[in-house]
Amino acid sequence: MTKLTTEFSPIAPRALYASDPAKARGRRIEQPSGSERSPFQRDKDRIIHSSAFRRLKGKTQVFVAHEGDYYRTRLTHSLEVAQIARSIARVLGVDEDLAECLALAHDLGHPPFGHSGEDALQKLMQPYGGFDHNAQTLRIIEKLEGRYAEFDGLNLTWETLEGIAKHNGPLITTAGDEANLPWALTALEDWQRLELHTFAGPEAQVAALADDIAYNNHDIDDGLRAGLFTIEDIEGQVPLVAQTFEDVRRRYPNLGRDRLIHEAVRDLIGIMVADVLAESRKRLTELAPQSAQEVRELDRPVIAFSEDFKKREAPLRKFLFENMYHHYKVNRMMGQAGRVVKELFELFIDNPNLLPTDVQARCDGPHEARTARVICDYIAAMTDQFAVAEHRKLFSVTGYL
Repeated sequence: MTKLTTEFSPIAPRALYASDPAKARGRRIEQPSGSERSPFQRDKDRIIHSSAFRRLKGKTQVFVAHEGDYYRTRLTHSLEVAQIARSIARVLGVDEDLAECLALAHDLGHPPFGHSGEDALQKLMQPYGGFDHNAQTLRIIEKLEGRYAEFDGLNLTWETLEGIAKHNGPLITTAGDEANLPWALTALEDWQRLELHTFAGPEAQVAALADDIAYNNHDIDDGLRAGLFTIEDIEGQVPLVAQTFEDVRRRYPNLGRDRLIHEAVRDLIGIMVADVLAESRKRLTELAPQSAQEVRELDRPVIAFSEDFKKREAPLRKFLFENMYHHYKVNRMMGQAGRVVKELFELFIDNPNLLPTDVQARCDGPHEARTARVICDYIAAMTDQFAVAEHRKLFSVTGYL
């Protein structure tokens, strides 16, 4: 048997600045805490068992889900984010369960068809309070999941709710400034408790960076395998990627294309994780926060890429924007997807009696704000395939034949 010689970073002890499950701020509805799982472990388990999480398997990351089984969906993306978040959290000594929990939950509010579906719902819901997938995630876990006897939603801890709400940074500048907050967020019971004017705790910051690392690298993988661009294309425009492919070729001169891509993406993830760890350790040493609350009250995040790496990474973001997200094949697919969402919404808002009986029961009359929100929730929960099937039933002459 081959002897393992892999070097790895040791597991750090719990840091002073980590979120401590023993000091969690509690849940909206008080529940007894069991000794077998920490509060953050329970949160993670509730997310994994939720219907919203299961539906992510049929929701687009970039490609519409039925384009092929190989490409990432929201579910596989969320699992990849969780793996990266857990690895970073372990090395930095912050709570792994909370970081993984936030990574698994971060995309629950996405509608079908990726950003095309979200853009369509944003426009359609403007007269009724708007739509935002991050706020919709909070709406799902606080209200829409109907599984438990004692409460609506999942009744998660304060730390998980706060991390989901603020994983991209503060949402307002002062505690009393709320004019620009999404409707779904301010509609939550006692939303001010989330302290939206501060940064999130360290675990949410880890999850946010893990999301960036995952989607950048896996979009390279999916884009290459889908033929939207070639290895030569991206090497010619992104020096960081070119150097990575060259390093892999040097180690494995006769490697086939598929394995070459896989090894290069692995290396890129490693390079990005290493930079986040180095920069974050530097900031944590300099700022020396003594608690997770002190992390929140700082004037900048403690988990971050270095400025040098941001400059090296910028050509990659530009390349993917131009050659993948705006590729004509993706534009065509997403244009069709946006029309599906728009036509479903407009039909239902004119004729709520076409909705399933249990959904109708929550509506008011046509074009009422409550009706629009119920329809928005119904469409946002759909998988890609279910939305296409509903559209076919309702707009095709032979849909029900």
